[in-house]
Amino acid sequence: MPKMSERERLADLVEKRRKIADEIETTEKRLRERYGAIVAALPVEAIGEREFREAVGLLVKLGGPAAIGALKAALPKS
Repeated sequence: MPKMSERERLADLVEKRRKIADEIETTEKRLRERYGAIVAALPVEAIGEREFREAVGLLVKLGGPAAIGALKAALPKS
């Protein structure tokens, strides 16, 4: 196989970057759809939209394990 020129290598890398970007976008969409289905099964009508958006936003910013720990700590002791 002959050696690629710099121009050919750049074109190849640009195409690979485009394919990876497409794959990332597709995977993000599937993940969001799956999480959306989880939310659709929850009784979210018990809280207001603003509170729901803020709660979800804060949980995402905090991150999984820290968010779970904070929520468990906030629950009343039974």
